[in-house]
Amino acid sequence: MDRRTILKGLALLGAGAVIPLKRLSALPAFSKRPYHQFQLGDLEMTVLTDGHINLAPVQAAFPNGSEDAEKALLQQRFRPTDGVDLGMNMLVIKKGSDYILIDTGTGPAFGPSSGWLLASMADAGIRPENITSIIISHGHPDHVGGLLTKDDKPVFPAATIYLSKVEHAFWMAAKQDFSKSRFPDKQLLAVFTAATQKTFRILQPQLQLFEHNAELLGCIRMEIAPGHTPGHSITHIYSGNEKMVHIADLVHSDVLLFPHPEWGFNGDTDIEMAASTRRRVMKTLADEKIKVIGYHLPWPGIGHVRMEEAGFEWVPETYAYPA
Repeated sequence: MDRRTILKGLALLGAGAVIPLKRLSALPAFSKRPYHQFQLGDLEMTVLTDGHINLAPVQAAFPNGSEDAEKALLQQRFRPTDGVDLGMNMLVIKKGSDYILIDTGTGPAFGPSSGWLLASMADAGIRPENITSIIISHGHPDHVGGLLTKDDKPVFPAATIYLSKVEHAFWMAAKQDFSKSRFPDKQLLAVFTAATQKTFRILQPQLQLFEHNAELLGCIRMEIAPGHTPGHSITHIYSGNEKMVHIADLVHSDVLLFPHPEWGFNGDTDIEMAASTRRRVMKTLADEKIKVIGYHLPWPGIGHVRMEEAGFEWVPETYAYPA
């Protein structure tokens, strides 16, 4: 799918993209998409997939690193060097009779390689009307694209939608400051800004805005971790003595950005602030040995962060059998 087709589709669907797309593959012929379930204290946790997005070329997406260094690191980890494939790991938290969804994926705008959330929910036995609360980490279209149908109807009409007050103010302002971003396509920025504004306007009756460190729903604390966007938020989830952190878009590559947080991501609204936030949060996660789930990390995105020389290392959780 070429850029012109993508732009046309995004404009028609009221959604946009924060990243260049290399290729779009068809939905795999799963009888059911995989999902992963586990307990966190009394909370029932389910990780679903919304599909994937491929970034290419690599150095353009991670612009503060050199092409040679990035290629060498990818080769060292036996990864392709012509693109970085981003997973989209959707977390559903069941607390009693309540279902809490963190972010909503791309919706239909990015083509057949993504927008699988509703199908994945059905595979796990979860219906849209079950969702009582939605946490939106930030306003990029691969996170809010699943909130509306193609004809601009709410996908989750029974849900309260939580969004940081700072994030809402940024997107709904008359003009957004992208001067500290390395994203090259200003036309595409304008398209997805308009789409995000449209989404927030339509869903205004369902929106509830929160401040930094807000406690929500008896099991969540929100932390604003700015840089990727001004109100980009990570979600601290707790039950009893157990906790984990949903880091949203703090990291877009397990191979590149854990050892080199400073290499940045071209979708960061303020690339230097995002790098500083990334390093600060990673250090806390490593020091406190907290379990983490990352939105764009390899399936199912669960693991720990460990200090490694001058940077960090991603240590994925492993499983003896599918669950």
